[in-house]
Amino acid sequence: MASRKPRNANQEVRFLTSPKIGHKQKKYCRFKKSGIRYIDYKDPEFLKKFLNEQGKILPRRLTGNSLKFQRRVAQAVKRARHIAILPYVTDLMK
Repeated sequence: MASRKPRNANQEVRFLTSPKIGHKQKKYCRFKKSGIRYIDYKDPEFLKKFLNEQGKILPRRLTGNSLKFQRRVAQAVKRARHIAILPYVTDLMK
């Protein structure tokens, strides 16, 4: 018996728009984009955006901060912890 090819074997699958499978949105530094120069260590609500539920500082690869501002965020969080605005360790902070 001869093998039969499917009718659409030579046709390619075409999409109206290109599929974004596995395409991640590029991370950006929110400080550079909005023009923030100073990170206030006395603002705990802003600093909580850079902490996880246990109170650990989130890494650059998750937040998208540049190296310069990640260092400043870390320093501000450490200062806020030192004067007891933020806790060092906690359960379910957010």
